[in-house]
Amino acid sequence: MNTKEISSVAIYPPIGIARIGNSNKHFFAPDIPGVEITPKGGYKDKKGRVKKQVARFRIYAFDKNGKVLGEITETKDHNIQWRVQVANVKSAWYEFNNALDIPNAGIPSAYRNSDVSDRTQLAITPTPVSISGKNEKGKKYDFDDGEFFGKKVKLGHVETDEDGRLLFFGGDGKSASKDDKPAITFANNQGWHDDTCDGVVRATVNIAGKKFEAEAANVAVTPPNFGPGLYGVVTMNDVVQDLFIREMDYPDSAADGVVFYEHIYPMLQRMTDTQWVNQGFFMLFGKNSPSDFNNLEFVKKLADPSEANKELRYRVFEWFRDPNSNNYEPQKVPPFYGDGFGEYEKIAIVDLPITQTQYARLKCWAKGDFTTGKPKKYIPFDELSPAEQIDALNQAPMEECLGGPFHPGIELTWPMRVKQMWKKPYRLNVVDEGEATDLDFGPLLSPAIVLGKSKLQDENGNEKAGPLSKSGPGALTRWLGVPWQTDEASCLSGYDLTLYLPLPSFWAARVPNQVLSEDSYERSIKEGNLNIAQRLKHFDYRQDWLRDLGSVYQTKINHMISEWHELGIIAKAEDDAKNNEQGFLPDLVWKETGRKFGEDDPTFTQVVRAETIMDGLGDEKARKAATEADTLTTAGLLSSPKVKAASHSSNSTRKRRRVSRGER
Repeated sequence: MNTKEISSVAIYPPIGIARIGNSNKHFFAPDIPGVEITPKGGYKDKKGRVKKQVARFRIYAFDKNGKVLGEITETKDHNIQWRVQVANVKSAWYEFNNALDIPNAGIPSAYRNSDVSDRTQLAITPTPVSISGKNEKGKKYDFDDGEFFGKKVKLGHVETDEDGRLLFFGGDGKSASKDDKPAITFANNQGWHDDTCDGVVRATVNIAGKKFEAEAANVAVTPPNFGPGLYGVVTMNDVVQDLFIREMDYPDSAADGVVFYEHIYPMLQRMTDTQWVNQGFFMLFGKNSPSDFNNLEFVKKLADPSEANKELRYRVFEWFRDPNSNNYEPQKVPPFYGDGFGEYEKIAIVDLPITQTQYARLKCWAKGDFTTGKPKKYIPFDELSPAEQIDALNQAPMEECLGGPFHPGIELTWPMRVKQMWKKPYRLNVVDEGEATDLDFGPLLSPAIVLGKSKLQDENGNEKAGPLSKSGPGALTRWLGVPWQTDEASCLSGYDLTLYLPLPSFWAARVPNQVLSEDSYERSIKEGNLNIAQRLKHFDYRQDWLRDLGSVYQTKINHMISEWHELGIIAKAEDDAKNNEQGFLPDLVWKETGRKFGEDDPTFTQVVRAETIMDGLGDEKARKAATEADTLTTAGLLSSPKVKAASHSSNSTRKRRRVSRGER
């Protein structure tokens, strides 16, 4: 790179996503959209604590024509001074009722904690942090002096890496009530705080004695990803790209023609991949279903633009609900709740549509107006060109966030689809440095105020803009539930228990519903000596992800606050399924991991005994060994030695929870 050509610099990604974790171990947020690299040792540490996802920020240089020249790192000639200001202002903001941009359906909301007169006590606003150099870290870079009713709340910290890039570590997942009162609802628990946050990242770059102020970025700390490598059928990237393409002159990658493997297949495949976190999706689109979008023969037909497969394409296309339709069509897909669920019944907005851009591409595909293309191949980030790198960094954080339903959402939410939020595609309007986020828009926050349709005045009578005009510390996460754990334990799937399937779902790819347990995985995929019919029983047996928290609502959401880190993470596992000639079992699955108890599971012991009852008959030595053993430790009587439930760990002190007959 010729540094004399540098005209400007900018921070990437424009919006970085860090995630809560209670471990001191971490892994990095994805740099490439749709590519999740499993951290060494998995998503929990050896003590069962959840690793933090760290947002990594870089500086890129541009010439006078806006062409990207490359990344700027810390050297003897280049210095980067990072400045970060974050906040958590959820409790000082307004209550969540529903998404205020829903046409003619947004419900105005009053303040959270409206009885608190000194509202500064509700906003956690730590001192901004500056950091520079290589491998810099230490307590002085903590965001730990913000307070909630006089109690300090740490919102995370920053470090730099060996190249001077900024690393943002989020909070530990600690939520609390100022009065030690239990949480009672999903989104608006009075007197509560959590330790999510968001804010603005700035940098001054000195290159050979010349200073550049970098174009600012944002960071948001969200809850953990309990389904890493799984994605929403509609991602946040789909949502914002739809806005950018239709209203902000963003180049449409399908302008020269729809490509099946680029524009159509990812959406279909994600419906099938949701089988690992929802039983209904498993039945509709999962392994062995005629509508399994991972079935190579099925996909081959869908990828063929000829007339021979036109009827099949139209059958799939017509299954999707039209985002422009006002008809209530719960039988259509994707089977997710919509933004209007809970406040309205039997109208279009209670179910989630795909975006207008997705639907238009799907329509072209159905007609046969497309090319097949090729499946996307993974290219390591360092092998991408600078232009490809910044394109990847624009999209990757949005790709891993869900694009709905926004009720209120679990990572980022509905304001992201409002044009006035954006300076340009992927980069938000931000407040001036040192400017606090405005939290006062009158006693009732209405759609007209939020969307800039009402004229507003500040305390001095001067005109002021609405809350979406620019984003400051705490501005992105304030729209979400407080604390985040109660929302995740509330927004599940299948609220009509009379239906055949537990559908629709809310956020299955991030907040799983029904999952393949490690025990089921061991007895289906790994246990090749068992007959296929019995193995399929295990494979088809999906269990409630929140089963350890009880079934009484208020008890469940409060257990979630204290025990969220004990829940399993649904992670990718690849292993050749033994004795699987018919192909009924997959080699690649997402299974529950990291759910451990110190106590045995006697029902699993019963399962193994039932499945090995005929093993080793006539082998007196094996029978004697099994009879004398306290557990199923045998020398041939059972198919596996020392067979214990995968959920058992001698290192765990966690006890199993038994509910009363009334609760069950």
